[in-house]
Amino acid sequence: MSGTQSFWQDFATERAAGPVFRDRYTVCVGTRLLDLPIRPLPDGVHAVASFLANHAAFTVLDAITDAMGARARALAPDIVVGLPTLGLGLAPAVARACGHARFVPLGTSRKFWYDAGLSEPIASITSPDAGKRLYLDPNLRGLLEGRRVLVVDDAVSTGRSIAAALALLARIGVVPVAVSCAMAQTRRWAEQVRLPVQAVFETPLFTRAGNGWVAAAESP
Repeated sequence: MSGTQSFWQDFATERAAGPVFRDRYTVCVGTRLLDLPIRPLPDGVHAVASFLANHAAFTVLDAITDAMGARARALAPDIVVGLPTLGLGLAPAVARACGHARFVPLGTSRKFWYDAGLSEPIASITSPDAGKRLYLDPNLRGLLEGRRVLVVDDAVSTGRSIAAALALLARIGVVPVAVSCAMAQTRRWAEQVRLPVQAVFETPLFTRAGNGWVAAAESP
């Protein structure tokens, strides 16, 4: 789908008409409405609503991180961990909302001093190709061990990215208190993520219906 640059730039004044949706799906950010573009998946039969944090206007992004921060404060984490790629743009604001001076970034680019033992393979619904690994800089592990950790990402969908982060943190004996994200995309993630997930908004899986899309039961 093309032309999505107009999305995520402002809040909507009314909900997209349904139950057959053409090109957008409306979610709530607090009391405000936000339209998300519907993107067909490669199978041509299913689609998902999309949110790209680094494409959003600051007013939209601020409202989302404010909501994430308010929920995160209630958990009283000691440190926030941000997941690449788009979770790294949200984690600093969530950490600030919790009164923290910094956050811990995970990464997919291996620096020469990284330890292969502090890495996990990673994939996601939008980046399904194998071969990428998720790394923790060994210099940062002391910030996490024995601490209440909150994991932040932009979205949770299949749960594979979050599961990789949890497996990586488990290597140093850390079990996070929760996951915070802007969007919970479908419910497929629940099979892999066994922690509380705080999401500002939720979106369903869609299936094709003529020239549009309808919310569908979860597919394998």
